[in-house]
Amino acid sequence: MSIFACRFFCSWSGGKDSCLALYQATKAGGIPELLLTMMVEGGERSRSHGLSLDVLRAQADAMGIQLVTRSASWTTYEEVFLKAAREFAAQGVRDGVFGDIDLDDHREWCVRVCSEAGVRAHHPLWKLDRLRAVHTFLDAGFQAYIVATKDGLDRNLLGRPFDIDAVKSMQDLGIDPCGEEGEFHTVVTGGPLFSRSLSMTFGEPVFKDGYWFVDSRVR
Repeated sequence: MSIFACRFFCSWSGGKDSCLALYQATKAGGIPELLLTMMVEGGERSRSHGLSLDVLRAQADAMGIQLVTRSASWTTYEEVFLKAAREFAAQGVRDGVFGDIDLDDHREWCVRVCSEAGVRAHHPLWKLDRLRAVHTFLDAGFQAYIVATKDGLDRNLLGRPFDIDAVKSMQDLGIDPCGEEGEFHTVVTGGPLFSRSLSMTFGEPVFKDGYWFVDSRVR
């Protein structure tokens, strides 16, 4: 279903895939109204990417899109997400954009939960070749940094710009440079959606839940 002229919310991780999906949906004529980010129970970090609320707010401010956050455990994630989607639908925002590329169970979850909320789920990147997705993101002029790596991957990638050199390094190491199955996560700091680029600093790596995370802060 086309998203042309639809007011939509974007399921926003702060990373490259959700950003590219937002970009593609906007290029197709969609009107971005809200960014929805799911946070850990205490609300201090985003789920999966481990981004601080300050970083997420800086991204949203640079794009001129309202940020909405909700806190949940993995057990309550669906319930909390569904409630937020229903609230958006009640406000007239009845379309949601997601950055999934080729994992069927992820897409099926989005479609099911959105349907329950009276929202149409859109996947602008669906079935796009993974490497092509990476190059589409970089060729558009987006900038990003690697902020999390799955245990067992090279920790030297943390804090490194996600660019062509990083993509080549990942390919040499046998890592999917798209990271669709959670091999690594990124934070987007600039590009065509941004009115300005974010200048970042990075702390020391911390290990949690099978991942190495590096704390990222906006200068």
